[in-house]
Amino acid sequence: MMVRIRAFEDAAEAASQGGVAVYGQAASGNAKVRGPLHLSTGQEAVAAGVCAHLSPKDYLTSTHRGHGHTLAKGADMTRMMCELFGKSHGFNGGRGGSMHIADFSVGMLGANGVVGAGMPIAVGAAHAQKLQGRPDITACFFGDGAINRGPFLESLNWAQVYQLPVLFVCEDNQWSATTATSAMSAGDGAAARARSMDIEAIEVDGNDVLAIYEAAKQLVQAVREGQGPKLLHTRTYRIKGHVSVDKAAYRDQAEVQEALTRDPIQRARTALLRMHGADASLLEQIESEAQAEIQAAVAFADACEPPHPDIAFTHIQTVGAGQWH
Repeated sequence: MMVRIRAFEDAAEAASQGGVAVYGQAASGNAKVRGPLHLSTGQEAVAAGVCAHLSPKDYLTSTHRGHGHTLAKGADMTRMMCELFGKSHGFNGGRGGSMHIADFSVGMLGANGVVGAGMPIAVGAAHAQKLQGRPDITACFFGDGAINRGPFLESLNWAQVYQLPVLFVCEDNQWSATTATSAMSAGDGAAARARSMDIEAIEVDGNDVLAIYEAAKQLVQAVREGQGPKLLHTRTYRIKGHVSVDKAAYRDQAEVQEALTRDPIQRARTALLRMHGADASLLEQIESEAQAEIQAAVAFADACEPPHPDIAFTHIQTVGAGQWH
């Protein structure tokens, strides 16, 4: 899953820059992906390690950096690439683009362009699950920058007061847009703030997929057993700039190079070869299959028809009349 996410992000990044849209073939014309594109490159272990414990009936809310979460929840890679390309086969018919990815068929309730805004949505979904007596849970991904916004405190408080089945996952990549989080967040971060509300929280290396898998397993089980909300604080690193065309010149390049030595995919590969005697050829096969999958997805998205103009005014609300069309 981590390799698939990385392949998707690399291809999406290239398509947004007008570079190599399909591996080995130069993209013609302008960029295929328009508008902001927030990549999760280097953060793959968090999505893969957590979502491995979720079923399609569980809910998930994401952030503006949500491609990895969406894939890990089971969404179709080709349809997501079509959405980024603004094509009719996309999840939202090409209307939403990267920051509004959603696939209800796998419980993915949506990415969100507003920092922290997915948190109250997750709490509402979890409250519905509890009222309906369902055995499912909701996973809520958010970034370190979100803990300084009101929805973080409000959501944790509501979830704890009503003992809701929600797992909060802080994907702490150390950067809030173009500002280092350490310069603008007081205290010890998301886990400390959760514990202040008597919410159990576990802190884990966000680039170690095995550690994330085990911590998420423990917390997901507790949430499913009705023990109320839990929080997983993963400390990872945002390898790329804030958006795909951001060169991130504001960062110390030595910091970035050091982070690259802790690449989660390479660490997982090394661990598998060392601990389980995995066949290197099998790992190479995983890589080649992911490349083939993403090449097919990009080619399909590029050839797919754009939305028909006649549907421009469907799925929108007439504010004056209060009616949906």
